[in-house]
Amino acid sequence: MNETLKQADIQLIQRILPHRYPFLLVDKVVDIDGTSSAKGIKNVSMNEPHFQGHFPGTPIMPGVTIVEAMAQTAAVMVGVALDFADKDLLIYFMSIDNCKFRRKVIPGDVLEMELTTLRGKAGAKVWKFAGKATVEGELAAEAEFTAMIDMPKA
Repeated sequence: MNETLKQADIQLIQRILPHRYPFLLVDKVVDIDGTSSAKGIKNVSMNEPHFQGHFPGTPIMPGVTIVEAMAQTAAVMVGVALDFADKDLLIYFMSIDNCKFRRKVIPGDVLEMELTTLRGKAGAKVWKFAGKATVEGELAAEAEFTAMIDMPKA
């Protein structure tokens, strides 16, 4: 493995992302290879508020939150690589393409999200990513998405 790979714990994630409970959907990001790729980890817990209504008696993580978790992983990857901690940036979805859901994600699962950059570089506002989310090696979801990084002017 490349020894230059980085990782982000929850403290660093919160210094990069504006998201907070209940919408902070990534617990750790590992194997950060610059702005090329990274792996996010989400420990799915019954304590999450969406499980009260999605669905009572049969809790399933909503697909949109899986895609959001992938996007947050991508934002952390870029934030670590480009030193965006404490910069008050905002990230906005621009598009979601080729999105497919393959398996239920339920409390107790560990969702692993592998992200790769399809387009984007330092200084760019618009980035495109491909993501795959798995549970125990089984594909749960995949999508390509475009996002805009909005940095406040200095």
